[in-house]
Amino acid sequence: MRKLAKFIYFKVLGWRITGNVTFSKDTVKKAVLIAVPHTSWHDFYIGVLLRQVAHVKSNFIAKKELFIGPIGWYLKAIGGAPIDRGNKQNKVEAIAQLFNEREEFRLALAPEGTRKKVTEWRTGFYYIAKAANVPIIMFTLDFKNKQNNISEPFYPTDDLVADFKFMKAFFEGVEGKVAAYS
Repeated sequence: MRKLAKFIYFKVLGWRITGNVTFSKDTVKKAVLIAVPHTSWHDFYIGVLLRQVAHVKSNFIAKKELFIGPIGWYLKAIGGAPIDRGNKQNKVEAIAQLFNEREEFRLALAPEGTRKKVTEWRTGFYYIAKAANVPIIMFTLDFKNKQNNISEPFYPTDDLVADFKFMKAFFEGVEGKVAAYS
């Protein structure tokens, strides 16, 4: 499967990986992975190919109702983790608990929260990383240059404004599939 992913990613699509190409997988077993800009459904398969090419396990969250029967088995097999969105529990704490329950867990999220143009990121990913005491690893979805640039692990401080300024600088000039939403 990995050879096929490499062939599609590098040869068919013409993408490349720069920066921390291993996602620090040998030293960082738990992290919040953030992908920016999230402008299209195409981001999903680029992310799936990237994790195969980089040979790194990553996870995502989805509502628990999806994790039933064969579809549920499949979602878990590809890294899905069910989350109960209906109860009144704190979602940040519930997601942070997933990190405590697993030996290896890298949660991929899009801080924009939508594929449309946004002026501000949502903060949930940041507070999840803080609550779980894990780093944030950033990676670009740069369709203009056909590359995924991956950052070194970044441990959030207690200064949200400075941390967001630092993280947003990593993505400066990156253009998503739908350039107008970047």
